[in-house]
Amino acid sequence: MFPVLETDRLILREIVKEDAAAIFACFSNEDVVRFYGQERLETVEQAEGFVEFFAKNLLEKRGIRWGIELKGANGLIGTIGFNAWSPKHKRAEIGYELHPGHWRKGYVSEALQKVISYGFEELGLNRIGAVVFLENEVSSNLLLKAGFQKEGILRDYMIQNGTSYDTYVYSLLKRNS
Repeated sequence: MFPVLETDRLILREIVKEDAAAIFACFSNEDVVRFYGQERLETVEQAEGFVEFFAKNLLEKRGIRWGIELKGANGLIGTIGFNAWSPKHKRAEIGYELHPGHWRKGYVSEALQKVISYGFEELGLNRIGAVVFLENEVSSNLLLKAGFQKEGILRDYMIQNGTSYDTYVYSLLKRNS
């Protein structure tokens, strides 16, 4: 059974096929994917592929992704979760995105705290990492505020639209959280 998480303002829930249009609204938006490491989606069918990918990752214990939904409203405003999950090494990387209509309201920060707690307490993680484009100051600041430490730069780590980008790597350790 998929773990549903709740915060003061949000429900973090399983992403299902009916969410494809909301996934498309996020991942087809150039402002959302600008620092994401992938090209923007062109079709709802591609978004349906994302939904299947998220489900397969959980089944294969490679990741878990929650849909972010406002309490009292239907429909996703973004997603958050772990990828590159290694149960053996007790680590994962966290990622998130939010539709621009919901930026600057503290939703990702709120969801981030809940997902971090879940990772340490329920998944038994010792380390949660994050990879962020150097230019993505908003995400870098969010992670620092959440207690992550900047570890360094990964050179030419992400390719987007045929261009290589350097990224920062961040981490939060269970013993420091």
